[in-house]
Amino acid sequence: MHPIFLFFHLIGVVLWVGGMFFAWVCLRPVAAAQLAPPARLSLWAAVFARFFPWVWGAVASTISSGLATLLFVGMKQAPLHWHLMLLLGLVMSGIFVFVFLDPYPKLKAAVAVQDWPTGGAALGRIRQLIGINLTLGFLTIAVASLGRLF
Repeated sequence: MHPIFLFFHLIGVVLWVGGMFFAWVCLRPVAAAQLAPPARLSLWAAVFARFFPWVWGAVASTISSGLATLLFVGMKQAPLHWHLMLLLGLVMSGIFVFVFLDPYPKLKAAVAVQDWPTGGAALGRIRQLIGINLTLGFLTIAVASLGRLF
């Protein structure tokens, strides 16, 4: 992988997967333990409003740098683990787009009108999907770093 493509690829992965790890493992349990639903849901809506633009950039950076490398090498010549990374990255991207287009707007709308049960349901769905994406992110990192061994 060309060093410039590798740089943009890794920056995207670090921002996206690292951000999900922080949100899932560090922020979520503390927010759940210390904040009542109105404050917790308002916090998450604000956090996602700041995090999701970075995720869009990370997705664009990661996929475009990966595709650029694949196109340069050629799909037929690319190792199997590159194809697996692409597949996993596309699945992760699809999950993010779904979160952005479905439960996230529901969370924002519920917070705006102080409908805490609806907001809680939307946040619960986002939590599940981020958990799936975080797992897929770790799997993708494993494929990327260990794929040459197979």
